[in-house]
Amino acid sequence: MNAEELKTRTKAFALRVIRLCGGLPRNVTADVIARQLLRAATSVGANYRAACRARSRADFVAKMALVEEEADECGYWLELLAESELVKPRRLAELAAEANELTAVAGASRKTARSRLSDGGSNDHRRTPSGRDSQGPCNRQSTIANRQSP
Repeated sequence: MNAEELKTRTKAFALRVIRLCGGLPRNVTADVIARQLLRAATSVGANYRAACRARSRADFVAKMALVEEEADECGYWLELLAESELVKPRRLAELAAEANELTAVAGASRKTARSRLSDGGSNDHRRTPSGRDSQGPCNRQSTIANRQSP
């Protein structure tokens, strides 16, 4: 999966959460959970976009940690929605799976970038004359997508 595909995927996730929250019952409990879930879900894509514009590999690692944290938080709020019986668990199954997958993708990407950072920075960014990264972290294929089955 490349950077543009992951940007699209994180935005689609946020939009699905927005639609879910719009259909929740109107009560104090649902409102509190919906606000937290909306904040976390929209933050996943926003922070990933920020990671793609990271100024250094260390900055990329820090921003991907935020993506991982927010995606994991989405999973928590989705669990609460199901366990509080505000939403039927089967209605949340696909969203919860996507939150878990986004958490895993962000974590794997962060770990890969961090290991490259600790390898002595041999993969530091190179800037083109326009100021854009020629080898930025988001210009590479996802490590998860590149793994081969045993």
